[in-house]
Amino acid sequence: MTYQAAANRYETMPYRRCGASGLKLPAISLGMWHNFGDNKPFENSRAMVLKAFDLGITHFDLANNYGPRPGAAEETMGRLLKTDLAGYRDELIISSKAGWEMWLGPYGDLGSRKYLIASCDQSLRRMGLEYVDIFYSHRPDPETPIEETMGALDSLVRQGKALYVGISSYSAEETAIAAKVLKELGTPCVIHQPRYSMFDRWIEDGLTNVLQEQGIGSIAFCPLAQGLLTDRYLGGIPADSRAADAGNHFLTEENVQLRLVQINALHRIAQQRGQSLAQMSLAWALQTVTSVIIGASRPSQIEENVGAIHGLSFAREELQAIDQILRQA
Repeated sequence: MTYQAAANRYETMPYRRCGASGLKLPAISLGMWHNFGDNKPFENSRAMVLKAFDLGITHFDLANNYGPRPGAAEETMGRLLKTDLAGYRDELIISSKAGWEMWLGPYGDLGSRKYLIASCDQSLRRMGLEYVDIFYSHRPDPETPIEETMGALDSLVRQGKALYVGISSYSAEETAIAAKVLKELGTPCVIHQPRYSMFDRWIEDGLTNVLQEQGIGSIAFCPLAQGLLTDRYLGGIPADSRAADAGNHFLTEENVQLRLVQINALHRIAQQRGQSLAQMSLAWALQTVTSVIIGASRPSQIEENVGAIHGLSFAREELQAIDQILRQA
């Protein structure tokens, strides 16, 4: 059946200006880190992307190594851009990144000009695009001069391969330097993508101030703390959960056990607000950042998470109660 986007897709999703730029992002963006590679059925990946777009999610966040296999998520997006989404390219924000290991040898990792430009070219080929809307330096490189890394981002804009550029996981100090270099080159740093959630508030210790001072937008990854801030672990650790997987290094059984009391206390506040824990956690993060990146394994999860937009405001007492719970760690 030929896909036709929902006619009401723009009626409820808030679109927020990204820093001092002209770019607007949906409050909820879809990340393709997991569940869009070769190890998952294409039809489920397709269903999730199309459901997201029907709900007003216009921003799809990728990176060169998302899969598995590295590059497979971009190939999935490329397949959709040639078929279902072929007529909607100008309604979409497609982002990609380079900075983590992608191919063997000294030129497939970190932040050299060689790596960033070659990687962007590969990403464009995989997705069948002439340009990405946002291209990021995925992480700082302690061995490469920041002037070289930022110069590569500037070159990608001047070559027409990226409309905007950003950085991810840079510290407050690194962000200030990167923004200064890019400003001098004439290509502003438009966005920063940090890890941020109720359980990981590091950006509040300086980075958010730098972003505000520099007019840089922000988009949080892992806003649900790898699933901790969902209803998944309210009763403990399910056998089929991410935390029960010994091979998962991002979320461990120990992490869950340490947070169980807090998770249940936060859940009670969410219930009082008429939200799920995930919805409240996303709404909480959106008090600080421009957009949040959600992950999903099925379309219904996207639909539930997008429900966060219907309860974005908090009473002062609610925020105080949440802070009190979080301080108990």
